[in-house]
Amino acid sequence: MTEPTSAEPSAEQPPTGGVGTLDTVVLDVPDLTAEADFWKALTSGTVSSESDDWITVVTPDRWGIGFQLAPDLVAPQWPGQEHPQQVHLDLYVPDLAAASARAVELGASVLRENEQWVTLADPAGHPFDVCLKEGTEGVTVMGATFDCPDASGLAGFWAQVLGVPVTYDADGVAMLGGSRPLLFQSVEGYNAPRWPDPAYPQQLHLDIEVPDLDAGEAAVLALGATRLPGEGSGFRVFADPAGHPFCLVR
Repeated sequence: MTEPTSAEPSAEQPPTGGVGTLDTVVLDVPDLTAEADFWKALTSGTVSSESDDWITVVTPDRWGIGFQLAPDLVAPQWPGQEHPQQVHLDLYVPDLAAASARAVELGASVLRENEQWVTLADPAGHPFDVCLKEGTEGVTVMGATFDCPDASGLAGFWAQVLGVPVTYDADGVAMLGGSRPLLFQSVEGYNAPRWPDPAYPQQLHLDIEVPDLDAGEAAVLALGATRLPGEGSGFRVFADPAGHPFCLVR
């Protein structure tokens, strides 16, 4: 994980109006209750919806984190690309040691440590970073970071989908602004998901809320998305140009 700073070069891309808005970051998990309880406790969030195969936790800073039942999930084995993480969450914390210890107490495992952030895996094996930010109150969500072969290109796609600017683009890392930032990091030997093939799982996906599914589908396909199998009365499934699945929801 590389965190852009204001001292580093950036490139502004103006917002386009966007196709939709980021509604929920959704993790595939083999145990709904264990995973939701972990993230609820870590972020001091609350459960906003719950069913037999889905739980949504809303954090105090208004990020929706969803958990989708995937009993046969092939967990990532960070940092390699044989079973890649695909996407991870970055959290801001005021005290790195205390936040890391709390995460471990709740069931996380430490994968890597340095002075600015600690990489951990949650109970389902999904990596996430706790990043030092002095003065922040409690645990807040910095954003979601996508592994990809071309950070600049994928940031451009998502900037148009969400209608937010690219606020940083250099050295294989790009970042979108807005109230719910997305980050992109170029990864050597990137291994894309092949949803719905369980041997190449998605690990995590975004739900994008749109006012009209037909118009939303036409717009994301024109931007470079690919239609994937799977739909219901209120959602349709796509892949971004790097192969990450996402849903348009209404």
